[in-house]
Amino acid sequence: MMQQEVMSKAEEVADQIIRNGKHVLPTMARLCLIATFLEDGLRMWFQWSEQREYMDMQWGCGKFLATLFVLINLVGQLGGCVAVIIRRQVSIACGVLFFIVILQTFAYSILWDMQFLFRNLALIGALLLVLAESKAEGRSLFAGVPSLGDNKPKNLLQLAGRVLLAFMFVTLIRIEWSFFQIIQDVLGGILMILVTIGYKTKLSSLLLVLILTALNFYHNAWWTIPDYKPLRDFLKYDFFQTLSVIGGLLMIVSLGPGGVSMDEHKKKW
Repeated sequence: MMQQEVMSKAEEVADQIIRNGKHVLPTMARLCLIATFLEDGLRMWFQWSEQREYMDMQWGCGKFLATLFVLINLVGQLGGCVAVIIRRQVSIACGVLFFIVILQTFAYSILWDMQFLFRNLALIGALLLVLAESKAEGRSLFAGVPSLGDNKPKNLLQLAGRVLLAFMFVTLIRIEWSFFQIIQDVLGGILMILVTIGYKTKLSSLLLVLILTALNFYHNAWWTIPDYKPLRDFLKYDFFQTLSVIGGLLMIVSLGPGGVSMDEHKKKW
């Protein structure tokens, strides 16, 4: 009984926060979500020569292809960010950003690094949620197949987005026998499972936002590292990528879990 009262109280507080912030939540979610693309696009601008030389050295592709790679990343990411923020041609913008994520996965050999690969999958999940927000309720995803209510593109995009966001938490799990690490692994794991299956989704997502924000500022404080140290760039990359996943979670808080979720099915019971 006590557990149910605590859960009910927590849901009331979460609902109150969501109601009070319903006009700013979508904008805040989009701002957080584009953070890593904006930071990387600006990096391409300010480190044009370094990025071009790196790609040429890494792949031996020549100056032309290396320059083309940097240009695609610069224009694609900054252009995609602007389109997402002003909510114009969001589908095209998300398609371009999807392409950038996949391109970088291969170009930087992230495919063989599980931590970076999982974070990129989580980033794709966040983009799917932006796409879901812009998607009008429409026809069934499969032509000629009658819609059953749960088979709409928007609902499936929300489901895929929730599932892929879970990969972010996998990268935070550490086998350490410390009290706080065990609490982080257990609590974060439970909340991520709840988000994935769509149960108590808004409350779970809101709690994950708080946890990830605290961990992000604690572990990835890149501004405390001097400019000349390579660690600064690594922490900066992690910081903004985590911020984008937080944006995806905020999008879930704003949108809800969608039709393919336990929360939605509970309404029919």
